[in-house]
Amino acid sequence: MGTDELCTEKEVVRLVHAFYARVRQDEILGPIFDAHIDDWDRHLARLVDFWSAILRRTARFSGAPMPRHAALPGLSMELFERWLGLFEATLADQPNRALAEQAGRAARRIAQSLWSGYQMSRDPKALPPLVGRA
Repeated sequence: MGTDELCTEKEVVRLVHAFYARVRQDEILGPIFDAHIDDWDRHLARLVDFWSAILRRTARFSGAPMPRHAALPGLSMELFERWLGLFEATLADQPNRALAEQAGRAARRIAQSLWSGYQMSRDPKALPPLVGRA
């Protein structure tokens, strides 16, 4: 890892796999994710690309997560907060504190963005509350 790099690719892979292992084991989020993901290996590889693009600026991810999330039925702010809580718990286990801090900031922005987009797709005039700020 160069001196200007936040993290290695191996660290990104470990982070993503550790986090989604928690998600899959979670009694509330696990069934939701399992109902919508047919191929976990492919999905995890895509998520590694996503987080590598964010944390390492690899530009490997292309796509638009918002429409897929907006199409899901019955999501709530509590589910986004639960997702964020699991992510932050996973980050607490990361020895690379700079990675944990940067990924945490990004995850909070992502959770808020997805929640806002989800709400706006249902009620464009409503202002969604902030995730994690209840």
